[in-house]
Order: sequence, then structure tokens, then C-alpha cells
Amino acid sequence: MKVLFVGIGSIGTRHLKNLHSVAAERNIPLDVTAWRSSDRRLPEETARLIDRQINALDDTVYDLAFITNPTTLHYGALESLKGKAKFFFIEKPIFEDCIYDLSRLGLDETNAYVACPMRYCGAYMKLKEVLKDKKAFSVRIICSSYLPGWRPNIDYRKNYSAIRALGGGVTIDLIHELDYMTDLFGFPRESYNFKGTYSDLEIDSDDLSVYIARYPDKLCEVHLDYFGRQYRRTCEVFVSEGTIEAEFGVGSVKMPDGSVIDCAEEANMRFVREMRNVLDIMDGRAENINPPAKANKVLALTLGKEV
Repeated sequence: MKVLFVGIGSIGTRHLKNLHSVAAERNIPLDVTAWRSSDRRLPEETARLIDRQINALDDTVYDLAFITNPTTLHYGALESLKGKAKFFFIEKPIFEDCIYDLSRLGLDETNAYVACPMRYCGAYMKLKEVLKDKKAFSVRIICSSYLPGWRPNIDYRKNYSAIRALGGGVTIDLIHELDYMTDLFGFPRESYNFKGTYSDLEIDSDDLSVYIARYPDKLCEVHLDYFGRQYRRTCEVFVSEGTIEAEFGVGSVKMPDGSVIDCAEEANMRFVREMRNVLDIMDGRAENINPPAKANKVLALTLGKEV
């Protein structure tokens, strides 16, 4: 399988390693190219997983292309690769704005998938299973974390998350929460969002974003921030029997009767499941659960826009 990576940062490297792992499970030979704009020397453990590095495209047609560069560069990369890749794995969010014409890029559910790793989290999958026969009337979603702790060896002030012009900001950086909200409950009838920069972090992007989403039969509150010193990623669903609470950081689902379902697992497991599923989508053995049109609609919801 001929594979192209556009961007070998932290998330690109994670996908590269997982691709090699899953390909080895399935006896799929890989020929990996990295299209790079930087001369930065890659760590040896990363470099040995890449067969060649290029700084300009040639006539090669790839079976799979990973778009894992900064969000604001996604559109340009996809435009350059039109007709040069049979399938695209696009890191979330799909773009920094929902204004782009997907048909112009030739993207649809048959040839492109947008990352949504939270949907492969063990605790999330258990929550979704538990909610199948429950009627929710209120939902509270929280993702609170400390941005400087995300990548301990990198100055958080220089990372794209901290820089509005690069598509940073908690609103779209943590698009996972609205993505799984729509996966669980569909798109709301209307939503309201308040966001801004309120903490003492040295960033110009928004560090707090709060939503109220209204459905015909429920309200959903979503709180996202970059400044919580204690990591918290939870989803509380209020049903007639009581409250169901998924704690994604811990890996558990607490039921209304107080019992706890243990879903603890290594954090990378969700990305491995996602990689397996993407290869199944390419082979026609699985449904594409997050095609570009849906990902763009979630982005529009995140930004409070229409598509």
C-alpha cells in the first residue's frame, strides 16, 4: 500500500505508528512517503517508519493520504492532492472554517474520512450501548484540561492551539465533544455559544467555550476549556432512573444504581481501533461513520454557522 503523510507532528506520528502496527496485523506491506515543508530532523524511531521524504509532489498516486498538517493548511493540501490519492484520512477538524466547497475537492463518503477518535474510546462505546434503550432529558458534557500540559516538551505558546491565526482555540480544538454529542443524539434544533479568552494563559485563541444545545426533548450543556488543572472529560446523561456518567479519562461508566462498568484501557487503543476501521472502510467492509459532509456540518455547529 502506497501511503502519503502530509505533516509529521505529534498526531501524524501517532497515526504513522498505528498504521504500521495495524498493517503488520493484516500482512499489508507499506511504502510510506512524507511530504514535508520543514527540514527539521525527525526522531530516528519516526524516520525509520518512512521510506522517503519529499518537499514537492511528483506523479505518484497514493492508496491512502493522511492530512495531518495544521488545520489551516488542510484545504491547500487536499487541493494539491486531488487525483493523487484514492482515499484520504483527514485529521479533525476538517478545516478551520466551514466555507469550503467539498465537491470542488472531489471529497465524499467513498474516498475520505475525518478523524473522530472519541467515538472509538471504550467508555464512549459502552455509553452509547447503554443509552440505546434510554430516554435522555438533559445532558452535561465537560472537557477541561491544562493546555501547557498537553505536550510537556513543547512551549505551549508556540503550538497552533494557542494561536488563533493557525486555527487554534478550544472551540474547534475540542470539536470531539460536539462530534460525539451529534453521534449520540443527532443535531440539535438550535444552539448558543459563548467563548473568549479569560485565563492567564499566554495565548490569543479562545480558552473557554460554552454551549447550550436545544433538542425537541432535551437540553445539552457543553463546557470546553484549556485551563483546568485537573483533567476532566465526562458526559452526564440524566434519564428517568437517575444519572449515567461516563468518565473518559478514567475509563468508566457509572449507572443510575451506583454500579460502575470498568472500561479502562491504554489511551492509544481508540486510535488503533480507528485505524483498523479506516482500513475496513477502504476495503468496503465498514460504513464510513464520519465522511467530510458530516464533519463539515459538525464544524458549522461548532462555529455557529450554516452549511
